[in-house]
Amino acid sequence: MKKLLNQSISSNKKLNFKKDKFQTLIIGVSEAKTLDGNLKVINEVSNGTIKKLISREEITGKIGNSVYLPAISGVKAEKSYFVGTGKKNKKISEVDYFKICQSISSAALASKSASVKIIIPEVSIENRDTSWTVEVLGRHLEASSYQYFFKGKKNQPKNVLKKVEIFMDSKKVGLSAALKKGQIIGAGSNFSKELANTPANICTPTHLANQARALSRTFSAVKTKVLGEKEMKKLGMDCLLSVGNGSVQESKLIIMNYAGGKKDEQPHIIVGKGITFDTGGISIKPSRAMDEMKYDMSGAASVLGTMRAIAELKPKKNIIGVIASAENMPSGTATKPGDVVSTMSGQTVEILNTDAEGRLVLCDALTYVERFKPASVIDIATLTGAVIVALGHEATGVMSNDQKLADKILSSGITSGDKAWQLPLWDEYQGGLKSRYADIANIGGSAGTITAACFLSRFTEKYKWAHLDIAGTAYGIGGQKVSSGRPVPLLSEYLLSA
Repeated sequence: MKKLLNQSISSNKKLNFKKDKFQTLIIGVSEAKTLDGNLKVINEVSNGTIKKLISREEITGKIGNSVYLPAISGVKAEKSYFVGTGKKNKKISEVDYFKICQSISSAALASKSASVKIIIPEVSIENRDTSWTVEVLGRHLEASSYQYFFKGKKNQPKNVLKKVEIFMDSKKVGLSAALKKGQIIGAGSNFSKELANTPANICTPTHLANQARALSRTFSAVKTKVLGEKEMKKLGMDCLLSVGNGSVQESKLIIMNYAGGKKDEQPHIIVGKGITFDTGGISIKPSRAMDEMKYDMSGAASVLGTMRAIAELKPKKNIIGVIASAENMPSGTATKPGDVVSTMSGQTVEILNTDAEGRLVLCDALTYVERFKPASVIDIATLTGAVIVALGHEATGVMSNDQKLADKILSSGITSGDKAWQLPLWDEYQGGLKSRYADIANIGGSAGTITAACFLSRFTEKYKWAHLDIAGTAYGIGGQKVSSGRPVPLLSEYLLSA
């Protein structure tokens, strides 16, 4: 998926409000009553219009305040938006800055203009530099421009906004690179959204494999390998294969290898759950909202979106993306509750509930990646509804066998604004997975999110590992049946800084 916007950054000195023509201007305004810089110039050429609006408290400068003016006398702009940036010379939080970026992005899209110029003062954020602010704004603008409707070619929505130019007071170097980085990560999020939103009759395991192959054709640094059912059977991946037993769609294990570091450098690996549709199998789900189960491959979508960003950013690291993909359907050949299957690790699993299938595909994938001797492994999965009960739609659940890895993931969530929260992975929870007939049962215990991670931990003892449960953050935020593109920002930040 190509980038949607042409973004650039320039110095404020280039602006001439009397002579230059603007389709849309978006101007950052602080809470200060005195006017300076570009705002002072706009006020002067408009015969005091801005000062009048401030005196009437229509333009307040408060974070969240956004005012639209269709035309300003003396300024050659068809439309102007004034977005609050908070108190002048006072540091704001990352959360407040994300709100400012969202207001700017919303104004840019609401303008229905092909070209938008954004003038923002140098906002001061706790523990963040100007490059970070530019990166985050670039990411927000790109990600906010995404639209999806599967209505055929004639009815596809058209992105009116094409070009965005950002003007800043700052003379610091490297801001163009920061803007580019943010936009690339935004494009990765959009790629993830596009895949997750695609209907399950189109987005099958084979479709995911084809998307991974296409990524390799676009970016030569990524080499893609796809294992079909015969190859997986030879490897002893019966647990993964059991999930797709009831479907006519062939299950796939997809491996994308980005080699940006030295040959002997240990890779960082991300593993995504790719259940392209989840009926629950024989333990069938209620029909209400079952259409949302096309999003059960959001972990896989986030791996593809992150690998797209990594391929374009070209870090000097070795990074591998793995997707374990299957379709979970009921049929005469489907796995049944009570069946016992073998895993690639040699452990056996009693499948008490066929709707707890994500951990079944992931466990074999997590064993498979041992061969790469990884520096770290993170799996990403819409694994449990219980994580929504615990954390809502705001934070991704994190569980790990290595506290330093968990801390790094949590920090990456704060930096990217794609937040996560750690849940315990204590031995006390392991007892719920006992089985009378196999080494382990696939469900058990009252803490559903944690016991699911406990199940996966049985297959990750040879490396540093973390599990991200994204059931609450991947889609459905605000009651909308759309993908959020999370946790691509978190994963990208982690991999780039690991």
